[in-house]
Amino acid sequence: MIEQLRLHPLWLLFLVVTIGCSLERIPFIRRTLGTSAVLFVGLIAGTLDPELRIPIELCDFGLVLFVYTVGLSCGPVFVRTFRSSFPKNCLVASMIILVALVVFVTARFLAIPPATAAGFFTGCLTNTPALASLTEKLANQGVDESILAQPIVGYSIAYPVSILAVIIAIQLVTRLLKTDYSSEAKRLIALGAAGETILNVTVRVTRQDLANIPIRILFAGNAWRALLGRRLRGTDESLVQRDTCLAKDDLVSVIGTEEDVRPVIEFLGVVEPDLVLGMDRGHYDNRRIFLSNSKLFGRRIGELNLPKDYEAIITRLRRGDHDFLATADLVLEPGDRVRVVAPKSKMKAISDYLGDSYKALSEIDFFSFSLGLLIGFFVGQIPLPAPAGYDLQLGLAGGPLIVALFLGWAGRTGSLVWTLPYSANMTLRQIGMVMFLAGVGTRAGYAFFSTLMAGGWLLMIVTAAIVLVVTIAALMIGHRGLGVPMSVMIGVVAGMQTQPALLSYATQQTGNDSPNIGYASVYPIAMIFKILVAQWVLIALSS
Repeated sequence: MIEQLRLHPLWLLFLVVTIGCSLERIPFIRRTLGTSAVLFVGLIAGTLDPELRIPIELCDFGLVLFVYTVGLSCGPVFVRTFRSSFPKNCLVASMIILVALVVFVTARFLAIPPATAAGFFTGCLTNTPALASLTEKLANQGVDESILAQPIVGYSIAYPVSILAVIIAIQLVTRLLKTDYSSEAKRLIALGAAGETILNVTVRVTRQDLANIPIRILFAGNAWRALLGRRLRGTDESLVQRDTCLAKDDLVSVIGTEEDVRPVIEFLGVVEPDLVLGMDRGHYDNRRIFLSNSKLFGRRIGELNLPKDYEAIITRLRRGDHDFLATADLVLEPGDRVRVVAPKSKMKAISDYLGDSYKALSEIDFFSFSLGLLIGFFVGQIPLPAPAGYDLQLGLAGGPLIVALFLGWAGRTGSLVWTLPYSANMTLRQIGMVMFLAGVGTRAGYAFFSTLMAGGWLLMIVTAAIVLVVTIAALMIGHRGLGVPMSVMIGVVAGMQTQPALLSYATQQTGNDSPNIGYASVYPIAMIFKILVAQWVLIALSS
């Protein structure tokens, strides 16, 4: 059997992935390791025979798939919130530097090999792309295979301990501060960063001074995000347009989050809790339509001009499992599902215009996908000057990520659409991650267990101490010093670790999507910074 696996690496790849993903179905492993269970199955497989390994080319292929798709999905939120998230990113960067300094001192004191210590740093911060940048740098130097495995050994020892230490730190701080997540949620306005709970409220207009004021003027003078959908005046129902004027006793539907609709309700009148506009579909209808018209990808909703051309409005957009308020500046992506309200007679024409075809999105535009990756490879090879005359590189992990962030934000360039359908993005991301983890696990398994038996338990204790102190410091400084709500701050910590399993834990703790805001705002910077700092640790310890 081992001989067959040695001769057929693809058999080995899918065996490791199958076993790792079956373990992920166990609740405890899902919460702590998630997909990374594949890494540890790979490590076990690697101990069976030193020659039992997956080709490095498959590892690299998996890595670039993962980081590029992550960048495409994070790009819009990252660019939009970069300025407001600057203090949080500075905090994260300072914590990463602190971990690097502690690892440097620890490695000197315990005489840990430089490559192992650098991998240990990436394991403390659970960052697989940073690990990949180390192995790539060492491979380019033509080092021996045993040294090439050292970063993976250090990473594997620190990784699981780090996740558990972060969870313990979050529990300690939130209990010490007696955090009330439900109260925080009421004060937070989730600005579309990770999906929203959209309400549809019917309001009776009680003001008499609005009869000659168009909606566009009312909204221009107020910082409202809510949308107005239908208006019922007597028995006459119509859609609210930019030039619509409201009169006393009109019924109007107000759409948005709880925080969005509250000021509009206070301005217009009172809520009619027993009335829901839209139940009568005699003239106007509403339905979700699948966006598959490639000419609309990367466009803003306001550019579609649906009210003028089709007497229609878009009220909500569903992307993946999240709902977003359909504001005029929201950028459309392949596979979005938009809720359209329009006359029944025009619904077919609107459906044809938006596409509404799953089949049309069954194929990925591999030209733009490959072109983006090629640009990323080029950026990754650009040398970045570092102290003492050394050069750092973003490499296969950082270059495609940087490029993908900006391509994801741009959406399209002329006829080139850079973004992917949500389902395709998630599928490629998962395939890339399991391929990389299975590959690096099998290639380092033999060295990992040798190191573990020779004193690796000490590194686990050191990991717990480092991560506990740094996480507690980050939470306290962010919450008390920067005034970031704790429900957002634990998402920042998950982003600092670039760890989806910790984000899942954070959302379970808060019961809302607030941690997603913190996670998305720091994740890209944290990943890029760790890629560079990991190389610095390697260079500093080698000199």
